[in-house]
Amino acid sequence: MPVLPASSWPSPPEGIAAEDLVWAETVTGGNYTHKVLARGTELRLTDLTGDACAHVLLYSADRPWERLNAADTVKVFWNAYLGEGHLLLSDQGRVLASVTEDTSGRHDALSGTSTLVRNTERYGDGTPQSATPAGRELFKLAALKNGLGARDIPPSVSFFQGVRISEDGTADFTASAGAGTSVTLRAEQPLTVLIANVPHPLDPRPAYNCGPLDVLAYRAAPTAPGDALWDATPEGRRAFLNTAEHLNTRGSHDRHHHPCGSRRL
Repeated sequence: MPVLPASSWPSPPEGIAAEDLVWAETVTGGNYTHKVLARGTELRLTDLTGDACAHVLLYSADRPWERLNAADTVKVFWNAYLGEGHLLLSDQGRVLASVTEDTSGRHDALSGTSTLVRNTERYGDGTPQSATPAGRELFKLAALKNGLGARDIPPSVSFFQGVRISEDGTADFTASAGAGTSVTLRAEQPLTVLIANVPHPLDPRPAYNCGPLDVLAYRAAPTAPGDALWDATPEGRRAFLNTAEHLNTRGSHDRHHHPCGSRRL
């Protein structure tokens, strides 16, 4: 369960005032969480033990049919390996979130999360109430609590357990970078965020290994013209321009200081 109020979290990130925290919780292995975040909010995920694997889905908060598109996130930037400076795109060519900091470098935008069938084969069970729940089953629960269904769950991206593609096309699991690493995402438009903390589907260990994940979000500002990230690549600049045009036409371009909302039930 999240800490309420978030400002009572005992150790805010360095440089972040406690009163700016809007979401704070530790998600144990085999569990999930979700929240609606205002534009400009920064979301910091921390792998406490080196065994967390944060599978993440993003949706435009009031237009959930616009959602994370892992394929476009990879192909638009000609880069399958997520890290600092990468943009997480929707299928509309708009930026949902940007990766502003990364001390892990062990992520995956290709494999998605675990499924009921796969977990049942590997561990004997994959249902949400079991000791070995599948990521997709947990995503279904998080989606339902935000008015979404199973058909609204696209392939996810995952942080802290890496995969590299070898010359012959094999997906090689590279595991984590160790305890205490973190990744920070910046919401570039209002977002619904779903997170499932479950073992990576390519993790070769026979046991269901998944450690705790710290989830902290705090008020900040979205990427703007003049920021280095805005013009880092031609593709990224186009995606930011698409996002700005969309927000302008909806009259919400400057509404990034509104408090964050929650639909956690």
